[in-house]
Amino acid sequence: MLLQRYLTNTSFSTCSAFNPHLLLLHFPKPHPHPSSSSSLLRFSSKRFGVCSVMDGSGVSAVKEVAPNLDANMEEEYVSQSKLYKEFASMSTIEKAWTFKSSSGRGSHTMFTISQPNLLANKKKKLMLSSVISENSNGGVDVEWAPFPIEVTGASLMVPSPSGSKLLVVRNPENDSPTLFEIWGPFQLEKEIRVPQSKHGSVYADGWFQGISWSSDESAIAYVAEEPSVQKPSFSDTAGYRKDIGSNSTDKDLNSWKGQGDWEEDWGEAYSGKRQPALFVKTPTLFLLGAKDLRVPVSNGLQFARALKEKGVPVKVIVFPEDIHPINRPQSDFESFVNVGVWFKKYCNGDVSAVQGIGRSLSVGQVVWAPTTKGVHEYLIFVGWPSDTRKFGMIYCYNRPCAIYAVKAPSFGSETKDNAVNDDASVINLTQGISSAFLPRFTPDGKFLVFLSAKTCVDTGAHSATQSIHKIEWNNEGEPSSAKIVDVWESNKNHSQQFKSFMDSLVEVPQIKYGSITKEESKDDIWRWLDVSSPTSESQEKVKSLLSSLQLDILKIPVNDVSKSLTKGACKPIEAMYVSSKSKHQDCDPMIVILHGGPHGISLSSFSKTSGGSIGYGEEALQSLLGKVGSQDVNDVLTAVDHAVDMGLANPSKITVLGGSHGGFLTTHLIGQAPDKFAAAVARNPVCNLALMVGTSDIPDWCFVETFGTQGLSSYTEAPSLQLVSSFHEKSPISHISKVKTPTLFLLGAKDLRVPVSNGLQFARALKEKGVPVKVIVFPEDIHPINRPQSDFESFVNVGVWFKKYCK
Repeated sequence: MLLQRYLTNTSFSTCSAFNPHLLLLHFPKPHPHPSSSSSLLRFSSKRFGVCSVMDGSGVSAVKEVAPNLDANMEEEYVSQSKLYKEFASMSTIEKAWTFKSSSGRGSHTMFTISQPNLLANKKKKLMLSSVISENSNGGVDVEWAPFPIEVTGASLMVPSPSGSKLLVVRNPENDSPTLFEIWGPFQLEKEIRVPQSKHGSVYADGWFQGISWSSDESAIAYVAEEPSVQKPSFSDTAGYRKDIGSNSTDKDLNSWKGQGDWEEDWGEAYSGKRQPALFVKTPTLFLLGAKDLRVPVSNGLQFARALKEKGVPVKVIVFPEDIHPINRPQSDFESFVNVGVWFKKYCNGDVSAVQGIGRSLSVGQVVWAPTTKGVHEYLIFVGWPSDTRKFGMIYCYNRPCAIYAVKAPSFGSETKDNAVNDDASVINLTQGISSAFLPRFTPDGKFLVFLSAKTCVDTGAHSATQSIHKIEWNNEGEPSSAKIVDVWESNKNHSQQFKSFMDSLVEVPQIKYGSITKEESKDDIWRWLDVSSPTSESQEKVKSLLSSLQLDILKIPVNDVSKSLTKGACKPIEAMYVSSKSKHQDCDPMIVILHGGPHGISLSSFSKTSGGSIGYGEEALQSLLGKVGSQDVNDVLTAVDHAVDMGLANPSKITVLGGSHGGFLTTHLIGQAPDKFAAAVARNPVCNLALMVGTSDIPDWCFVETFGTQGLSSYTEAPSLQLVSSFHEKSPISHISKVKTPTLFLLGAKDLRVPVSNGLQFARALKEKGVPVKVIVFPEDIHPINRPQSDFESFVNVGVWFKKYCK
């Protein structure tokens, strides 16, 4: 059996305007493993989408097998783990930056890459660079670095706008400081250590995360955890002990630190993290040789004067008789004494916290505004209200937010970091719209462009179609709330055309090079070319395995169309169906894979939209609210029956796999259609909404999915018996008495989104009924279960479980 998992993009920058649609996949036995006779089918409805949190990768083969396994089962574990290793060991490109090449020919590109390290149970972080240019034949030439470089212990890597510098951030362990490294072309240029008394770890989550170089590359703005508050101390002699400060070296063994007041965090993936706050770091020391002919002194002086004009702390030492090396004994001595003093002064925490932002806002996604001579610099950031109940943030676009401007710190000022400057106050730039995030300035600096998920905020759906807006930027004075112009607005019924630049499900990921063609037309035309990339031995094996497969897109009519369904909800369901190129007399077993969400899509590739969203429009997406457990279940059953009727699946050998809301569907399906599936796997499944509403970081999700948009107004922290009864009726556990399908549960013990109690309750109830059940709990995993070892063990067990019950 060949089991491939599909990477779903949860990045806020690419999951923006996608509507959900249906995905069907079918995997037969691969040629290299003729004994593995099974296949895979994946479904997802057009009305409940992606941002599935089930993705990850693993790397190695299982070396130990539980003692209660027979010889055949042990051999199956070995076979499945060898197969999965080939897919799991592949590296993944996480980010890329492009710059003008220093030679003026083509573009210099930097990639950050991750690769699972199973033994360390972490992912390696690598950097790889290339130069890409168009050739005279209309293709592209690529010059790759010989091999990637591992950046050990790095939390973030961010190149400067010119590409001449690289910022590496290493977040602290225990009580150590945060380490900032600024690298030049050949060496480490500066190392900055910021103690935890100044701030905690820099946010590197992809949502609150924000690191921005100023346009002249003299300053860096970033988002980090605010410093920890002092906690009460107690002793066994005096009881309460007055706190003597976090910097005290007193090691009184007769006292201990208390816990202090509990503070709410932003839920899943943010457990224990303190509120995000905004900081800036910049001071510079210039050492110049007056007789330098290689880089004349005027170069450094010009830059230093510009920094002084901005109020940045600057010190300049000019050595009258020195040339480029500055190596005369006295000059050399004075230089390095001053370097030591300067670093001692500024590298031990002289970081400026941005003033004027109160604790009522959690900040993120900071960018520098375009600069104008004589005008104070501003920082632009996204702010989320944090003075009320904090619901889970990750994967949830329905959290109100706005874009703000604030003056950047004046580094010449003697004002203390925690003091409030009357001139420093935040300015809401996006009043009148309930959601604004991912701010970016146009290249000419005239407009600030941003995304909005106002449909999510207004309806309560955690993900929906999004819109693009812009405001005019005032370069000559204090910014203010401006008229918001719609660049693209979501529409209920239309589905715009889009360009899709795809990597097929039956191919390894492909890098594309895009450029605008120089044609005389109103609309820019993009041309996309394949880019050859370094391919590891394992990727070649994966290519060989996938070469026997083919991809088809199926359109499945919706059955029993009633007046209760909206026009958008009546459109055919789309499905991606992967099967063997070779024809078999009998149908292979089939696996139905269901994504989470429910509001998103299943991605077959990287897709680029043109001013709109893919899928079926907002109306189709909104039709599912209040109808989970019925409309979505019917969509999946319709799709399964369609595949069987077309002769694509053996009706006695169909299995189902899903996580999160996909697990909700999985456990619903085996209850509502108890004879349909031979086996099931549920990863962190929603099984009981009545239990989840009181334990999840997103209880509002339970209300909206159960009651529709009316759930927003009926939300309460203390649901009535009537509300709890409604939650139970919508839940898979209401059908528990009918379930007889053997089911494997994969659960993360530290999951705050769908706490482990949900899956355990359902599994125990099945065991009580005598249904074959297997439960694996991963003690350190949260909702995605994507730590390398956990991910590997999960999917090896998926393969073994389906092989066992689908012979």
